[in-house]
Amino acid sequence: MTQVVVTGLGATTPLGGDVDSTWSGLLAGKSGVSRIEHEWVDRFELPVKIAAQLAVEPTEVLKRVEARRLDRCEQVAIIAAREAWQHAGAPEVDPIRLAVIVGTGIGGAVTLLSQDDILETQGVRKVAPLTIPMLMPNGPAAHVGLEFKAQGGVHAPVSACASGAEALAWGWRMLKANEVDVVIAGGAEACICGIPLAGFSQMRAMCTSHNDNPEGASRPFDAGRDGFVLGEGAGIMVLEREEYAAARGATVHGRLAGIGTSSDAYHITAPEPEGIGQARAMKAALRSAGLDPADIGHVNCHATSTPVGDVGEAASVRRAIGDHPVLTAPKSTLGHLLGAAGAVEGIATVLSIRDGVIPPTANLENLDPGVQLDVVSGEARKIELTAALNDSFGFGGHNVALAFTAA
Repeated sequence: MTQVVVTGLGATTPLGGDVDSTWSGLLAGKSGVSRIEHEWVDRFELPVKIAAQLAVEPTEVLKRVEARRLDRCEQVAIIAAREAWQHAGAPEVDPIRLAVIVGTGIGGAVTLLSQDDILETQGVRKVAPLTIPMLMPNGPAAHVGLEFKAQGGVHAPVSACASGAEALAWGWRMLKANEVDVVIAGGAEACICGIPLAGFSQMRAMCTSHNDNPEGASRPFDAGRDGFVLGEGAGIMVLEREEYAAARGATVHGRLAGIGTSSDAYHITAPEPEGIGQARAMKAALRSAGLDPADIGHVNCHATSTPVGDVGEAASVRRAIGDHPVLTAPKSTLGHLLGAAGAVEGIATVLSIRDGVIPPTANLENLDPGVQLDVVSGEARKIELTAALNDSFGFGGHNVALAFTAA
C-alpha cells in the first residue's frame, strides 16, 4: 500500500517569513501578537485592537507588479508554496501527475471590502479589473496551480478553520488512490480587517481583555482564557507517493500516515459539547494509519483559547486516545490563522516528530481543571516521538485529524 511522505515545507506566519523562523519562534514561545496600527481600529470603535500580523510583509518578498495582482491571502499562499517546492528539491514531475490543494476559510476579504469602498466613493470605473480573481476563495489554490503548472487537479476546500488540514487530507486521498504523484497542499488566510474583527467580536469569540497586553492575550487551556486572537499566514506541504519520492532521491521529513474527518451536525459555530465528532475524526486517523492510541505520544491541538472549545477538545483527546499524550497549543503564539491554521500546525507536528521537541503553550499559568492532560508550558520539551496527531476543527462542525509518523 502506497505511503504518503512529506518532502517539502513552506510557511509565512506572525512568527517568521519562512519555516525555520516560525519553528524557532514556536520553540522559544515567542508571541506574534501585537497591536493593530491602523486608523480604522479606533474609527470603528472595535473592542479588539490586537492581532497576530505577518512578521514579514509579502511586499518585501514579491515583486511589486506581482503583489498588486494578488489578494493578500493569495500572496501568502504563493510565498509558502515557493518555499515548500524548493525545500522539496523542485521535483521534476509530469504536470498531469501534479495536483494543488490549498484551502481558505474566508478568501479575499481584504479585496472585497477595499473594492466596495472604492465603488461607493469613486464609482464603478475605479474598481480593479482583477477584483473577482482576487476575492474568490479558490484564488490561492488557482495561483499556486498556475505557478507550478499543475494539471492533475486544483482544489480549494473551504471548511472554515479546518480548511488547511482538509487540504492535506484531500491530498493524502489523491496520492493513496494513485491519481497523482505529487501534491502541493495546505492553507492560506489573511483577513485582518474591520468586518472579520467586528463579526467575531459580536459573537464574543475573541479576546477583548488584553488590548494593552497583546502577547498575553491568547491563552489556550488556561483558566483565564476569554477568546481567540485573529492571525494571518500560510502553510504548505509537498506530499508525494513514497515510491516516487524514493525514485528521485528526495529527503523525507515525515509521513502523513493517516487522516480522519467527521462532522458534528450540531451547531453552526459551537462544537458538540461531548467532543464525539472530534473523537471520531481522531479514531479514523488512527485506523487509516494503522496506529493504536498507545502509539500517539503527542497531540498538536486546535485549542483556540475559547472557554468551551479547549475543554471540549481535551475531552475528545481523552475519549479517542487516552490520558498519555503530551499536548501543545500553537495558537498561543501564532494566533488563529483560520483556514491556514491546520496546515501551519501540521508543519509544526512534522517538525516535532523529526526534531524530537514539542513547543510550549504560551501564557499557560493556571491549567483549566477540566483539561486533565499534560500540556507543555514554560519551555519546549524534548521527547522522542514516532507518531503524533494534529487536530483542526471549524465552524459548521468540520473535524479533521491528521496522523503523522517519523520518516
